[in-house]
Amino acid sequence: MTVWDDVVGQPEAVGVLRRAATDPSAMTHAWLLTGPPGSGRSVAARAFAAALQCPEGGCGRCRACTTTLAGTHPDLTVVATDKVVITIDEVRDLITTASRTPSAGRYRVIVVEDADRMVERTTNVLLKSIEEPPAHTVWVLCAPSSQDVLPTIRSRCRSVALRVPPARDVADLLVRRDGVDPAVALQAAQAAQSHVGMARRLARDPEARQRRADVLRIARRIRGVPDAVLAAADLVEVAKAEAAAATTERDAAEKSELLRALGVGEGETVPPKLRSQVKQLEDDQKRRATRSQRDVLDRAMVDLLSLYRDVLVVQLGADVEPVNGEQADTVRGLARDSTPEQTVRRMDAIGQARERLEGNVAPLLAVEAMAIALRPQG
Repeated sequence: MTVWDDVVGQPEAVGVLRRAATDPSAMTHAWLLTGPPGSGRSVAARAFAAALQCPEGGCGRCRACTTTLAGTHPDLTVVATDKVVITIDEVRDLITTASRTPSAGRYRVIVVEDADRMVERTTNVLLKSIEEPPAHTVWVLCAPSSQDVLPTIRSRCRSVALRVPPARDVADLLVRRDGVDPAVALQAAQAAQSHVGMARRLARDPEARQRRADVLRIARRIRGVPDAVLAAADLVEVAKAEAAAATTERDAAEKSELLRALGVGEGETVPPKLRSQVKQLEDDQKRRATRSQRDVLDRAMVDLLSLYRDVLVVQLGADVEPVNGEQADTVRGLARDSTPEQTVRRMDAIGQARERLEGNVAPLLAVEAMAIALRPQG
């Protein structure tokens, strides 16, 4: 067992990071881990952090390894936001933390899991610390691609690219680590398109599998514009409900904790001079809910894309393993009732809807336009 066991299907990247953790001549002060969603960027970043703290370079058994992997090592700081952006104040706090000498480990490691969610002004604040870090401080930034961070940051980091792991490697991890039935594990890994976190959720949560199946049924449900409008409204409402379920309890706990820290009792009116702090928390929570809703919708669109990808595979007679093997009847029906050109246009419409969401277009408008484009033509 080593810290690298859960970094699935990334032998080249692991080789680079493992060598850096054990060979000072291969080490540098700032790293940029890139790879598509589900490639395991954050897992690799934590494994690298553990290897840097471990006297043996990542044995997976010592206290340095286990506490780093658990996120409790005193010299590890991990930033992962569920809001739209990482704020400039959060980055300033990181810079302060980075200036401190390690208290227990070999390095002070700062992992920024969502480096692509920093706007230019925020990234510029980080630049000097990345360029001239204190001794024994290591920055590990994670982003979908190197183009998602400013060139000034990119040029000061050593880049390591991760790939989408093979579905069977992800399934093997689910069987080994989570005790999932092999058949369920493989189906989940294929449906998640090798996204490790999503595959684990699908494998362990029957309700998640049912929600995904409901999304895929949209492709056969839409027969005209009225169906498309109704389907879009349903999809957006489901996304809102999922986002609320994921954030409501946490929002209430955060607000209660803040009021308690400010000395405001339950049911008491917040004094005017303290209202700005409560307002700031509420604004952050709204941004987090917005991000959560967009993420749910984007995942639904990715699932629909995978379905039409399977349709196109059947239409072209390609010898490629399907993503949605359990949807074989739906795939064959869609392939029979449309042409490859129509399938490509539908996939383009889904891709455009994803771009519109990322560009802050109202979710209902973006999803409606997509759904209308999915209706049968001619």
